[in-house]
Amino acid sequence: MNTRESGKRGEEAAEEFLKSRGMESVLRNFRSPCGEVDLIMTDCDTLVFIEVKTGLRYGPDALEFSVGFCKQRRIIETAKYFLLTHRKYIDMRVRFDVVFVQIDTFTHLAQAFSESV
Repeated sequence: MNTRESGKRGEEAAEEFLKSRGMESVLRNFRSPCGEVDLIMTDCDTLVFIEVKTGLRYGPDALEFSVGFCKQRRIIETAKYFLLTHRKYIDMRVRFDVVFVQIDTFTHLAQAFSESV
């Protein structure tokens, strides 16, 4: 299995995992001129932009290596673009999460980073 296939399977598994915890799917693989967000979901009254990391190359203890500052900025800018183009979500709170997937193990870091990074 190549990296793209592994990533896609990880995203699907992460989405199902988060749904089982009560979150609802909005979109997968949203692209903007700034970048891409793997999953966009709602958690009650919060719109959640989620980066999925499959394989735990660095592990959840090394967030700065797996989702570094530049990647965080791209996700934040993509989230802003999403809100500009999907106005019905504009009044919701926003959160940025990271989900690490390794085989059948999930590590969900809610509010892993913020716009004030």
